[in-house]
Amino acid sequence: MSESLRSSLARFGTGVCVVTVAAADGNHGLTVNAFMAVSLDPPLVLVSISKNARGHGLLEGKPFTVNVLGAEQEAVARHFSGEPHPEAAHWEDGTVAPVLTGTLATFECTPWRAYDGGDHTLFIGEVADFSYRGGAGLGYFYSRYARLEEPTLGVEHIF
Repeated sequence: MSESLRSSLARFGTGVCVVTVAAADGNHGLTVNAFMAVSLDPPLVLVSISKNARGHGLLEGKPFTVNVLGAEQEAVARHFSGEPHPEAAHWEDGTVAPVLTGTLATFECTPWRAYDGGDHTLFIGEVADFSYRGGAGLGYFYSRYARLEEPTLGVEHIF
């Protein structure tokens, strides 16, 4: 059932992010596609991390950054999902957690809550700082990376 369920879930397209965190031995990142906004007041976002992920324990009670990847950053996504491309990852210091340079958006978070989610943990962070730029996004659809084109008129232009 799990393979069939995974194939069914692959029909839902998502964006691709890398969650970054500082540790005693340096900066670490995990590629994720389970990211969402939770609340605007207070500003909260959620990432779902597999309990089997190498970096899972690094997020517990630690500030983290959600880095939304641009379409040109597939090598960054692959690097942090276990396919080494160290030349693709460029770091900078953030306000509360390390940030990857050149991403489409960043959300630097302080830990707010963590919830058991079966074989995952749902980490909710309070957004302490954020930034964004224009450009196409990196998506994931049918278990493949995809380009998400930037619309010519976004919702931020309507309000």
